[in-house]
Amino acid sequence: MESQARAAAGITAGQAMTAPVITVGPDATIASIAETITSARISAVPVVDSTGTVLGLVSELDLLARSGRIARDVMTTAVISVTTDTDIEQVRRILVDSRIRRVPVLSSGRLVGILSRRDLVGRMMEWACGVCGETVRGAHPPLVCPKCGGSEDRFTLQEQPPGP
Repeated sequence: MESQARAAAGITAGQAMTAPVITVGPDATIASIAETITSARISAVPVVDSTGTVLGLVSELDLLARSGRIARDVMTTAVISVTTDTDIEQVRRILVDSRIRRVPVLSSGRLVGILSRRDLVGRMMEWACGVCGETVRGAHPPLVCPKCGGSEDRFTLQEQPPGP
């Protein structure tokens, strides 16, 4: 756990989030939400108004457990969110302690990204450039090495040693 914390030191939600975010409006139909979640291979969508304010979140569980015709009928309104400058370690604690899968990331009260457990797990992977040795963390290797310009195919996944 300590090595994970060291790896995440200084990283903020704004640096680790997924953006842009797939969203729906409060009047989106259940069928369209189900299609969006399925086709985008995501497990939930934020419900936002025309200004980008988060009104709620509709997850797969919401669709299965609640009845209604539109997003506002089934959405969870007690949404935990973070800001772009929230430390990634704090986000990790929120996800684990609250037993939630994702948090919307806000800037000036508006949705700018989303940060999921998958995003954090992906940051645990480290890729090394075969040309210059530069290492980069993320779920996928970068398209170009930030140090030498080597291409994506030059990166190899590094094995992480067990333990702290």
